[in-house]
Amino acid sequence: MSTVFNFTFVPWFRSVAPYIHTHRGKTFVVALAGEAIAAGKLQNIAQDLALIQSMGVKIVLVHGFRPQVNEQLAAKGHEARYSHGIRITDEVALDSAQEAAGQLRYEIEAAFSQGLPNTPMAGSTVRVISGNFITARPVGVVDGVDFKHSGLVRKVDAVGIRRTLDFGAMVLMSPFGFSPTGEAFNLTMEEVATSVAISIQADKLIFLTEIPGIRIDSELPESEDNPIDTELPLAAAEKLLASLPPPQKPTDTAFYLQHCVKACKGGVERNHILPFALDGSLLLEVYVHDGVGTMVIDEKLESLREASVDDIGGILQLIEPFERDGTLVKRDRTEIERDVGHYTVIEHDGVIFGCAALYPYPEAKTAEMAALTVSPQSQSQGDGERILKRIEHRAKAMGLESIFVLTTRTMHWFLKRGFQQVNPDWLPEARKRKYNWDRKSQVLVKKI
Repeated sequence: MSTVFNFTFVPWFRSVAPYIHTHRGKTFVVALAGEAIAAGKLQNIAQDLALIQSMGVKIVLVHGFRPQVNEQLAAKGHEARYSHGIRITDEVALDSAQEAAGQLRYEIEAAFSQGLPNTPMAGSTVRVISGNFITARPVGVVDGVDFKHSGLVRKVDAVGIRRTLDFGAMVLMSPFGFSPTGEAFNLTMEEVATSVAISIQADKLIFLTEIPGIRIDSELPESEDNPIDTELPLAAAEKLLASLPPPQKPTDTAFYLQHCVKACKGGVERNHILPFALDGSLLLEVYVHDGVGTMVIDEKLESLREASVDDIGGILQLIEPFERDGTLVKRDRTEIERDVGHYTVIEHDGVIFGCAALYPYPEAKTAEMAALTVSPQSQSQGDGERILKRIEHRAKAMGLESIFVLTTRTMHWFLKRGFQQVNPDWLPEARKRKYNWDRKSQVLVKKI
């Protein structure tokens, strides 16, 4: 049993190491829907946040309290009223919001204070600090609706938040703000989290929500094969948002998406919508390549570029398993160091997930594409095709008319992308002299 465990744990732990390094010293704003706390998820979420913080991540936690306020209102025989997706906060609702916020703050601080032996929180020290970091203004009257004590963010004390984070504490924020005259305003958790993320230029904004993520074609019924989009480029997210009606409730597709788009445009490159119903969704999203929710990204996040000497280690690590199983011809480090300028790589969150090399034969107006490799973690995501297109562009820029590959196992992938099989005698003379007749590689050519 222990041997099996070792064989599963060790590769897994090594696989998450690049993300631990990447995220150390970064700042995450985590927006926790009040529904998650009402569903009894607080304890596990607190454990996961404590673990993430222990790996060097600075965390601002913004909690919501929609169901808790409604519960307080119901106990007082008062109806919850909304318009434009925002609560209308009269005097009773304001009192209920203050009571709910106080109770939730107590529960959250208690969750981060637990340190029983044999639990994930054992030995952890999480200092949670709250403060009046938000200056607010009233929503006012919109389309004839008086929102009373509902407010909007006027200003964020970014300096105060950063100082608290640098002190090593987790910043806890309730969806409340105060005017310069001391008047309290009920804000939305989503707007507070988005405004804070933009103001402190957070590295991630993460919404832990009731929904599993975003599906581009959200009109299809759940029974059809229509999974969420794990990555949504900003342009696609804006296009989708423009096609949707204004959101009225949190389960509407546009509800969280609008805030992700706003944050992305405001300089927060990674904006996530995760389901709190999935245990460990925070860890899965942050430390696994594809994650489990939807990430709205600035297109600069995924970098498709020519390789540099700094990429040699990443290229070697990527291709080594494929050399070991015979898919690729073995290349030693010296060869890759010599030829690194021939390589194109695709990098995601600081980790190389794909590569290919281009070796030109100008006298024959062609070039070989070699070592095309995509990490198993990101296969079927289109990375291979993106690398192929970049290689084609590089070959065209050299004035070449075709590219060719030698393969023993992936012929069908290339045939589907416009390559045609030819006899090895077709190869340029210089390449034919190096052809391994024992390996019996198929030669495929594509005109460009």
